[in-house]
Amino acid sequence: MSLKERITEDMKSAMRSGDKERLATIRLVLAGLKQKEVDERITLDDAQVLGVIEKMVKQRKESIVQFEAGARADLVAKEKAELAVLTGYQPVQLGDAEIDALISAAIGATGATSIKDMGKVVAHVKSAAAGRADMAMVSARVKARLGQAA
Repeated sequence: MSLKERITEDMKSAMRSGDKERLATIRLVLAGLKQKEVDERITLDDAQVLGVIEKMVKQRKESIVQFEAGARADLVAKEKAELAVLTGYQPVQLGDAEIDALISAAIGATGATSIKDMGKVVAHVKSAAAGRADMAMVSARVKARLGQAA
């Protein structure tokens, strides 16, 4: 079963159980997927579906920070509930040690020696991590590692 089919099945089960908050979030995901398919005139595979979900997760995290700064506890709770549903569709995230190992391997594979090579290293890690790591955090770690090497 593809990820998109799983999301559709989850929508049906949320309808049956009457879980309105989960249903609303799943419908948002499906609408985002449909929008991307229509815009690009393609049928999304699992990797592309994960990309859309990652983008939505990133948006929710940014919104939570903004709403906390604005003291909007009601909106923070709503965004956190949506984030919980969205993260359920993501693969298991890599641990710190695994990310550090990927970064070390990428630095070795690309021959990176300075901060100028950061883009190559991050691209290598992104392809290896395939949605299992927060790329903003990976980017910061790569920058710190290459900054020390310089």
